[in-house]
Amino acid sequence: MKSITSNIPNTITCLNLLSGCIAIIMAFHGLEPVGQLMGWEWCCIFIGAAAIFDFLDGAVARLLKAYSDIGKELDSLSDLVSFGVAPGLMMYNIMQSHCPNCWVNYLALFIPVCGALRLARFNVMDAGMTTFRGLPIPAAAIFWIGMAGWINSYTYPQPLIMAILLVIISLAMVSRIPMFSLKFKNLDLRENFRRYVIILAAISFVILYGLSGLLWTIAFYLLLSMLTRDPHRNA
Repeated sequence: MKSITSNIPNTITCLNLLSGCIAIIMAFHGLEPVGQLMGWEWCCIFIGAAAIFDFLDGAVARLLKAYSDIGKELDSLSDLVSFGVAPGLMMYNIMQSHCPNCWVNYLALFIPVCGALRLARFNVMDAGMTTFRGLPIPAAAIFWIGMAGWINSYTYPQPLIMAILLVIISLAMVSRIPMFSLKFKNLDLRENFRRYVIILAAISFVILYGLSGLLWTIAFYLLLSMLTRDPHRNA
């Protein structure tokens, strides 16, 4: 029974990985209809599912006290696939559809590269802290979901603008910007005030701008992290 319980968090993490793999498949059907939705929409859905599983595996591990070194490594590998490779290939294929064979399209591969560096540094330096350095890779993936929504609802930006966004958001993951964790350890209002603010901001942006509101949510998260300081910071 103990063996089964200890593997529940790892099973959820594998669902994160599986969602990321399906998202990658959907990324190669970016502007093609797949059932009732476009490929990029399915890609966003499965990246979102991966984010839910990523939240649940840690919560379940804490609840069951089922921590393991294998679980930690598996979590990072899954996150790289779901929040690095999947959004990177999604953006590459969307950009390729709008601007075939543009050199800027290959900058989308900067997303998984910087994501891998971000995860490696987190595992070595920041794991377990309430604040850390650099934009978390799941937050960066949410930004690109919002960007895909923006392109679909409004217009495809100039290639130079896309290049700037790809470089800025990718480098934000490996930057020294102090960021607060979005994961709740309890429901205390004072301790989680900024997290509740982000939730309210996300709801507001999505109501106003639809899926593209996620782009503004992550931009707000970056700004809020830079303007405020966590009194409980561990570093």
